[in-house]
Amino acid sequence: MSAYDDSTAANLNTGFVVSVRIVAKEGEADAVADILKSLVRPSMAEPGMKFFMPYRSPENPSEFFVYELYEDRAGWDAHNASPHFLNAVDELVAKAASRERIPFIPFVA
Repeated sequence: MSAYDDSTAANLNTGFVVSVRIVAKEGEADAVADILKSLVRPSMAEPGMKFFMPYRSPENPSEFFVYELYEDRAGWDAHNASPHFLNAVDELVAKAASRERIPFIPFVA
């Protein structure tokens, strides 16, 4: 028996997860938010994408967290090569004081 009987939880616990933490440079937080918003729709339309959701800290509006869930590593690789990502990433990085992307895979079924 799986530790996750709920099909939604089971779906979210399969695939390839990427945690992204971004801290915007001073005065760039709203621009970073706009860039992240612009990535939601095209990212969610990618065949290998299961979920893409940016979050903004209510305590520090310059800090962002993005939860990305892919079918597999190939989905992440495809996202990184997609036109919408490539068109946004340089501007995003230029407006960020820091950006950390960490991939994870589930280890509990």
